[in-house]
Amino acid sequence: MYRSRLDKNLDKHTLDYVSSISDDSEIAIYDIIGSQAHSIMLYENKILSKSEVKKILVALEKLKKQNLSDKSSAEDIHELIETLVIQRTGLAAGGKMHTARSRNDQVALDLRMKIRDDINTICNCILDMVETLVVLAEKHTATAMPLYTHLQQAQIGTFSHFLISYADALLRDFERFYDTFGRVNHSPLGAGPVGGTSLPINRNSTARMLGFSGIVENSIDATSNRDVVAEYVGHVAILMTNLSRIAEDLVIWSTSEFSFVELSDQFSSPSSVMPQKKNPDILELTRGKTARVIGNLVAILSNLKGLASGYGRDLQEIKPSVFLSSSTAISALVVLNSMFATLKVNKQKMNQIADSGYLAALDIAEALVKEGLPFRTAHKIVGKLVQIAHESKISLSELTASEVARSVSEREFDAKRLGKIISSINAQSSLQSRSSLGSAGIAEQKRLITKRKFTIRQYQKNMARRSALITSAIEKLSAKVRLLSR
Repeated sequence: MYRSRLDKNLDKHTLDYVSSISDDSEIAIYDIIGSQAHSIMLYENKILSKSEVKKILVALEKLKKQNLSDKSSAEDIHELIETLVIQRTGLAAGGKMHTARSRNDQVALDLRMKIRDDINTICNCILDMVETLVVLAEKHTATAMPLYTHLQQAQIGTFSHFLISYADALLRDFERFYDTFGRVNHSPLGAGPVGGTSLPINRNSTARMLGFSGIVENSIDATSNRDVVAEYVGHVAILMTNLSRIAEDLVIWSTSEFSFVELSDQFSSPSSVMPQKKNPDILELTRGKTARVIGNLVAILSNLKGLASGYGRDLQEIKPSVFLSSSTAISALVVLNSMFATLKVNKQKMNQIADSGYLAALDIAEALVKEGLPFRTAHKIVGKLVQIAHESKISLSELTASEVARSVSEREFDAKRLGKIISSINAQSSLQSRSSLGSAGIAEQKRLITKRKFTIRQYQKNMARRSALITSAIEKLSAKVRLLSR
């Protein structure tokens, strides 16, 4: 339909090469809604007659119920929808639907509407998962477990502290998406191919009808820039990286060697030959899918970095990367949220490990600091204690009086007093005494949880308000469509 400048149509192989129909099903509904708003604007500005706009709107409304993913000779969803409208209305009416716009501003519009909805979906999924993590954390504020650096046991902590760390990372993801929404939520429609139009259109009117907060003003910028698309997929890549790290923790903790947690059967897979296996396939796939999303971001940035200003067909190849990134992130959030909701926590094993070994070393050193010793002196004494205990293959609490005496000189500290300090420190006393802001201390865990609950409620209210604005605008547009279709 768009090849009037050329003598011949595309052959089958070339059409398959250039066509984006198989990808465009993701944006078909947005193209229809955008076309409705554009047609109403043309009518309001006396470019379409009442009879013409009625025919176009009725045809578009019927297309909402039609499967547009079937094979077609159209190059993309925009050509397909226009062709179907013209078939239903005749060229005299349907041929005017594309007045004062281009496929260039159409696809930019559809992408922004799609990403706008995906951002809201992802934001709500993040809040759902954060809420699940906080609810689980509240049950485990006193569940002691090792904290790690370099994958080596470092300090005594709580399982709730890990969960809140996940929640905080996800809340930052939420904030990134929430802020990006404001940059996405501007309409490029009416910018035309690149330089605007001489026809008397009202770009602000279509923007309002579609629930946008404004327009992308410069027509070159509106049609050729995809920086907000790259920004969005960049945030998806960061989100997936956070989820991958969480998945890796659960993979490690669910091993027989750790046995800190057990995944529900519905989130595990058996081996094809080893009947005893319970594999964390869902978590491993989260790590694998993260690599694909990072690849999508690289593909988008690689596409954009060499383009001159003004639309280029290269931009068509960005769409699959966006759609796949969105669907992957949404699925990962839903699955991992359900996984945490059904997670079995082995409190006994966690507490046992936290109370063994040398995890209390820093607590002993800090107790010596409270007795007036310089930290470096305390560090040296406790380091000697750990060395002696390690050589004897015992925990610090199992050290004898003579072994304690070997670790400290009289001028440094009284050995008997040191022995009493060692015997008084365990996992629970460590967690009770931890008091710094953001620490793993039990009292601090409760404060952190209360604060996160408040944050979740505020963000949920903000999301409800923002979603309501878009819903209201689309409902008003639908009412206009019904009125003009009578």
